Amino acid sequence: MSKQDKNIKYLFEPRSIAVIGASSDKGKIGHSVMNNIIKGGYQGKIYPINPRGGEIEGIKAYKSIMDINGEIDVACITIPAKFVVDSVRQCAAKGVKYGIVITSGFSEIGNSEDERKMVQIANEKGMRILGPNIFGIYTAEVSLNTTFSGSAIPSGGLGIVTQSGALGLTMIGQATVGNVGLSTIVSVGNKADVDEADLLEYLITQERTKVILMYMEGVRDGERLVEVLKRATKVKPVVIIKSGRSQRGAMAAASHTGSLAGSDAVFDDIIKQCGALRAENMKEAFDWSKFLSNNPLPRGENAVIITNGGGAGVLATDACEKFGVNLYDDMENLKTIFSPATPEFGSTKNPVDITGQAKSEDYTKAFDAALHDPEIHAVLGVFCETSMFTHEDFDRAVEHNYRQFKAAGKPIVFVLLGGETVSEYTRDARRKNIPVYEDIYDAVSSLGAMYSFKRYVDEKDDEIADVAIDVKAIDSIVDGARRDGRSFLFSHEGQNIMKMTGIPVPKSLIAMTIESAVKSAAVIGYPVVMKVVSKDILHKSDVGGIALDLENDQEVISGYEAIMRNCRMNMPNAAIEGVEISEMVKPGTEMIVGAMVDKTFGPTVMVGLGGIYVEVMKDVSFRALPMARTQIMEMIKEIRSYPLLMGVRGEKTRDINALVDTIIKLGAIIRNCKGISDIEINPLVIYEQGMGARAVDVRIILSKEDREVR
Repeated sequence: MSKQDKNIKYLFEPRSIAVIGASSDKGKIGHSVMNNIIKGGYQGKIYPINPRGGEIEGIKAYKSIMDINGEIDVACITIPAKFVVDSVRQCAAKGVKYGIVITSGFSEIGNSEDERKMVQIANEKGMRILGPNIFGIYTAEVSLNTTFSGSAIPSGGLGIVTQSGALGLTMIGQATVGNVGLSTIVSVGNKADVDEADLLEYLITQERTKVILMYMEGVRDGERLVEVLKRATKVKPVVIIKSGRSQRGAMAAASHTGSLAGSDAVFDDIIKQCGALRAENMKEAFDWSKFLSNNPLPRGENAVIITNGGGAGVLATDACEKFGVNLYDDMENLKTIFSPATPEFGSTKNPVDITGQAKSEDYTKAFDAALHDPEIHAVLGVFCETSMFTHEDFDRAVEHNYRQFKAAGKPIVFVLLGGETVSEYTRDARRKNIPVYEDIYDAVSSLGAMYSFKRYVDEKDDEIADVAIDVKAIDSIVDGARRDGRSFLFSHEGQNIMKMTGIPVPKSLIAMTIESAVKSAAVIGYPVVMKVVSKDILHKSDVGGIALDLENDQEVISGYEAIMRNCRMNMPNAAIEGVEISEMVKPGTEMIVGAMVDKTFGPTVMVGLGGIYVEVMKDVSFRALPMARTQIMEMIKEIRSYPLLMGVRGEKTRDINALVDTIIKLGAIIRNCKGISDIEINPLVIYEQGMGARAVDVRIILSKEDREVR
């Protein structure tokens, strides 16, 4: 795991920079980079490096970086790939702190060997590599532009980190058109060394950066990214766009937890856990970033819609519900606040309908009322175009009120619905960074993103939920299974681990013969369940290795014979050790609880609706460990089936505390027991409040090799 780089400031604020491959040839990237550095106004020392020497852009060029007398913080490398490793070797020997390798032709085309060699040579001397295969870095802090972008980059408060160079250059163009000023834009490319977490470490404390926008295709060190993201989002908003879908290997098929995690679900849930805002597309990401950069956070949850159209108000209400914007609903106070600004045939309910005859001064009157009422914390102004409004009227109704709201520290968002006049005004207003939209959902989406960020910032950092477990005893069971050549634990071994951890399980015994099966069933008490015990059979139901709800001795005998017959027919080479006889537990609400070592994010837990339909319903939620108890509750509330736990159709509330306790205990096992990669309880039957839960079926998969416990 990479650690925090104390020199990261020098990447963004270098005192000197060498351009290796600097050129006077306008067709070469080395020329574009040099030209952008000079035109950008960088005041530090610039050292062009070119084997011919001479001058480039009026600056003395050096044949080798070793010929330079002064210190060099950053070397920007633009030469062909076959020369890069030797160039990095010279830079490292010179004491360069960072190499920005713009050159492509490495792991992205299968040349991983040179990429590894480059990083190894650099790191041995304390040098770090950004890239390769990037477009460079722009940083407003020192007016440095080492990109080969053809556009001038506007300075401002948005910091962009992008894995895609081409998309990064597109973002520069979009920022320019949208009047979104950048504090930095940095391309990470192949992430051979420096990654997003390293860059976030700088952007967290960099005052110029108000909002961070990240485009990601893959995550290298998920555990560190989670740790840094959690710190970043307590300070400033982080908006993330991610493409691609994670892949899991054969282990995924061994458990529901693994196979369900094979989708984008883990990334999505864990990014949300970190307080980051995941955008669906570039437009949404820029809308959110711009809005968050230029507007104050609301002081509370109460939002009000003010509109001149009833239908538009209904659409805005729907959007507020979708994006988590809470509408103020104190009808008496709303009437008091808005009656002076609303005609008798209008409505002071929320949405506040000031009717189609409203002019700019009517909107201003309603906005003023909302502005000066402490119970209202955010406003959405929705305009349906009428003959009452000219371009100048919009100026008075929108810009004037926006300035007042911003000065008072209260967010306001505008939606203008109409034709050409509206479109013209919207374009003009957005260039002035006024939050004006032509679509209700776009507007409310931005306000919803702001509220999501605010709620995360306001969350208290509760104590991490953990429990002491007997790691040595669990490791002993795991070691025994490995000596037996197994990659998983038998059901009774899993149950033993549950008992050690304090998770209730049904009573069970192992029987080797029909006679002992009947005796075991009598000891446990009818009805019972029977399951085959075999190191060669992991999915018992697939081969007919389970018999349920057996009521008497004869059914046990028949069930035993059926299990043996099915297993021998479906898996003739399986070594069968016997059958497990278990108590048939009372019905309750069936949940699934899992824990795994995710290949990206490390120890991770999952909860969802359990039973036989878990793969079909996919009603699950994931989180990275460690977690506080309050965060586990949020995870549970996130699933669609949460109302079942609260009691439906006269049923009593289920024992949610028992569910939370089970998740904490599985988390303790997966974090501390290095030989286990997956644990799954399906179903975990949850009973009424105070009656606890029972882990009916426990499946534990072993790590391919002992992993590092963190």
